[in-house]
Amino acid sequence: MEHPGDQFQTVTLADDKQLAYAQYGDADGTPVLFFHGTPGSRLLGSLLEPAARERGIRVIAPDRPGFGRSDPWSDRSIRDAGSVVRAVLDDVNVETAGIIAFSGGSPHALAAATTHGDRVREVDIVAGATPSSVTEEPPFIQRLLSGLATTAPLVLRGLFRGQTWLARRSDPSFVVEQYTASGNTDAIPEDAARLVKADFLEAFARCRSGAVTEFKAAATDWEVLLQDIDTKIRFWHGDTDTNVPIKSVRRLQSQLPTAQLRVLDDADHIETLLRSVPDVLEHHR
Repeated sequence: MEHPGDQFQTVTLADDKQLAYAQYGDADGTPVLFFHGTPGSRLLGSLLEPAARERGIRVIAPDRPGFGRSDPWSDRSIRDAGSVVRAVLDDVNVETAGIIAFSGGSPHALAAATTHGDRVREVDIVAGATPSSVTEEPPFIQRLLSGLATTAPLVLRGLFRGQTWLARRSDPSFVVEQYTASGNTDAIPEDAARLVKADFLEAFARCRSGAVTEFKAAATDWEVLLQDIDTKIRFWHGDTDTNVPIKSVRRLQSQLPTAQLRVLDDADHIETLLRSVPDVLEHHR
């Protein structure tokens, strides 16, 4: 099945690394960068397509290094997100843009706001991951993935290889249940479920280094000086999100003087993204 994100452009980063990105919505609209989760890819940006077109928003969704069609960058840090923002915005001839970040895209959005605040208008973080400094009890799966990324990266690569093999041969619910509370996949529309599966497969289309690098980095100090962020930040989080408990998000928000938090009742990880998209984009018109 084809997706809008199958058509993509590339831009060159340092050391001739190629970074892929796709665009959705209104080509002449207000520019907004979309940061996918971990693992993830530019394809997830197509979830924003209808609402973005209706609101005159131009969504630019890059594959972070090591995901999708972007080259690996194994020694990158979270703070290197700013160089990705700069390269992509320069390539599309845009001076400033908003950022919408989902899940594991959160640290990269905050880092870009810290290091390249002059290029970032505002940031919306949807079901976003939180740093270890505010996360008292991370879910077991997060501890497992971060631990393997740090101590046994080859094992984690093998795990992702196996998951990809199974996902390719399974119903979309196999992937979707990783982002729902208690495996409640029935609440996710069929077309969205198919896209989540396609996004997962595309994340590992060329390699698995992007996910390993990011799980390792997320488990340590994000190197993001929260007190240096003066960009407007909005958090959107479901109160039944088991991937990222909302109490950790409340702690993170309290450390950001410019941040607001909107809580979505009875929304888990992926439901928060699906339900918040229209309202999030409305802020970027």
